[in-house]
Amino acid sequence: MASPRWALPDHIEDALPEEAACIENLRRQLLDQFRLHGYQLVMPPLIEYVESLFSGTGTDMGEHTFRMADPFTGRVLGLRADITPQVTRIDAHLLNRSGVARLCYGASVVRTTPRSLLASRQPIQLGAEIYGHVGIEADIEIIRLLAHTLKAAGVRASRIDLGHIGLFRALIGRAGLSNEAERELFAVLRSKDVPALQALVAPLDATTRDALLALPTLYGGSETLERAAAVLPQNAAVAAALDELRAIAKALPDLPLSFDLADLRGYDYHSGLVFAAFCGNSPAAVAHGGRYDEVGQAFGRARPATGFSISDLRELLDRNADIRLPGAILAPANPAPALAAAIAALREANEVVVQELPGHIGTWREAGCDRKLILRGDRWMVEPLQGDE
Repeated sequence: MASPRWALPDHIEDALPEEAACIENLRRQLLDQFRLHGYQLVMPPLIEYVESLFSGTGTDMGEHTFRMADPFTGRVLGLRADITPQVTRIDAHLLNRSGVARLCYGASVVRTTPRSLLASRQPIQLGAEIYGHVGIEADIEIIRLLAHTLKAAGVRASRIDLGHIGLFRALIGRAGLSNEAERELFAVLRSKDVPALQALVAPLDATTRDALLALPTLYGGSETLERAAAVLPQNAAVAAALDELRAIAKALPDLPLSFDLADLRGYDYHSGLVFAAFCGNSPAAVAHGGRYDEVGQAFGRARPATGFSISDLRELLDRNADIRLPGAILAPANPAPALAAAIAALREANEVVVQELPGHIGTWREAGCDRKLILRGDRWMVEPLQGDE
């Protein structure tokens, strides 16, 4: 049987008035928090040429991107599946600042496939990025901002997992693997598929093999870094990555930090620190981030960069909460100038006023009204609405 015309595609949904108001209020609240921390809002377009969307940070988004032909040029366009590459393009090519740039965003993206069984294919992505500073001070700021953002949304992080792409790069650098073999190894490490990992590393030298097999076991608290120092090769790149993780953890003692050294998300573009934030008992991360130096080179200007993005703003809403919009004031269908002045004054005071239209008396419930404007003598007064009105 064919779907009705009003049916939506799988993993695409409407937001009805109560939920839509909560989502938009939360988006504005969090963007205001970014602004108070010095982050400037940018609003990239929903659609771009795919060459731009897939440059730099977007190289792994090809399979998730809807594509179409531009009727003006014939070139291939893509609906953005991630906003971060667009912000990188803005910093590198349009702003062209020589110092630090702090940018933020909050808007919908569109994906060909959902991130998980229950996820939307049109999530509302919100994030913040710092460009122009290569030191860990920027990473520390961005992790603290993420924790602050989640707290402001009412969903404190239960843990923030830290990892470092530099560890994996240091280990495979001595293995001489092809790009295809490297990517396959990356995939099984990220999934912690130990039997597949054992088969892939079997041909490697004993030191590299043992180190790669150890990575999936290196997760937990601060002791993880000391275990890593004991089992991983003693070289400068490994030591530098572990020192960086120690320094970041030391700077953020009040946050629920943990470590997962086999977490290689964003391997195609991340260059150092990576992190993921989890809330409650959910197995899926609500936010991801990390450092991605040099990806701006794809837009003609390499810049150190670090940032985070919340995967879908709707995931931060409490689905069990009783969502109710603030009550509105019902005004009668009356053209009197005094009534118009009273309505204008109430709206100036940030009250919602719904004026009835002729022939629709009694529909105030659907409009969310809990009070009414009524003429008492020569003054319009606000009074409670009764259930039988």
